[in-house]
Amino acid sequence: MRRLVTAPNLALATLWADMLTQAGFDANVQRAYASSIAGEVPPDQTLPEVWVMDDAQLEAARTLLAQLRHPPHRLWVCQACLERIDGPFEQCWNCGAAMPP
Repeated sequence: MRRLVTAPNLALATLWADMLTQAGFDANVQRAYASSIAGEVPPDQTLPEVWVMDDAQLEAARTLLAQLRHPPHRLWVCQACLERIDGPFEQCWNCGAAMPP
């Protein structure tokens, strides 16, 4: 069992662990409720962590999590109005046309 990453909050830790689990990794969240003792121990020691149960999967899980956290930047041109669309949008903000396949 190895720590993969420390998350800034419980919501992100849970989301990342769920995404890894759906991809076939045995991952879980540790220190989920440790924030209640912040102040008695250093705050950085109470942040939630995502752990991978199989040591052999650590690097593959780290690679996948990096890809999930930083998706490729997409730029496309609307075929209806020729507007340049930047980012994760699947619909033209100018005319409402769908992103081409």
